[in-house]
Amino acid sequence: MVTLQVQNVSFVDIEAVIFDKDGTLEDSADFLRNLAQKRSRLIDAQIPGVSEPLLMAFGVQGNTLDPTGLMAVGSRRENEIAAAAYIAETGRGWLESLNIARRAFGDADQYLKSRPPSPLFVGCLETLKYLSEAGIKVGILSAAPTSQVQRFVIHHELEPYIDLQMGVDEGPTKPDPILFLNACQLLGVHPSVTLMVGDAQGDIDMALAAGAGGCVGICWNRSNPQHIKGADVVISQLDEIKILV
Repeated sequence: MVTLQVQNVSFVDIEAVIFDKDGTLEDSADFLRNLAQKRSRLIDAQIPGVSEPLLMAFGVQGNTLDPTGLMAVGSRRENEIAAAAYIAETGRGWLESLNIARRAFGDADQYLKSRPPSPLFVGCLETLKYLSEAGIKVGILSAAPTSQVQRFVIHHELEPYIDLQMGVDEGPTKPDPILFLNACQLLGVHPSVTLMVGDAQGDIDMALAAGAGGCVGICWNRSNPQHIKGADVVISQLDEIKILV
C-alpha cells in the first residue's frame, strides 16, 4: 500500500490504479473523429442525407471531437444503436436499421485497421512504469472492445506495467459500477484501495458508485474543465500523480 499525492489531495493505502484508455492514456481524438466520419459516409452511401445528423450524434463537428460526445465516451454497442436509430427514422424497420449500422461499422473497421493505435499522451509510459515499479497494480478499463485495449497495450509495449486489460464487449458499459467492481476483482484488490483515473464523467460516476478509494479526472493541458464533476481532483498531466514517500 502507498499514499498517492495528487496536487493537494492525498489518497492513503492505495493498492491499485485503474486508467481509462481513450483520452486518458491514448491521444485518440483524431482516430475517433476519422472513424465517425467513415462510419457516417458508409451509411450515407446507402441512405443519402443521414451523414450530418449522424456526425452530430457521434459528437463530431468539423475537425473537433466533443469530449462528452458518443464517440468519446460511448461503447461500440451504444454507437451502433444510436446510428441505427437515425436509420430507422427514414422508415426502415429496426432490425434492418441495426444490420445496416453494424455492416457500416464493420466496413469502417476494415478500412482503418491498418492504422496503428493512436499515440500515448506525453509522460504516460513513465507514469505507468513509475506506479508499477512501486508495487501498485495497474489496470486499464475502457469502453472500447477488449481487443482494442489489448492491441493498444501490445503496440506501445506496456505489458510489463499493466496487470489488467479490460474493455466492454457485451453487457453493461460505463458508468455501470459493475465494470469497476469486476476490474477490482480481477486485480485482486478491494475498490476502497483502488484509484480511478479518467477523462469522462462516466469514469468518475462509475468509480464513485463502486466505492473507489478515489477519483482523479484528467483533461490534458487544460485546467478547470466543466465536463468532469465529482472527481476528488482534476489534473492536466499524468505526472501530477506522485507517490508520497
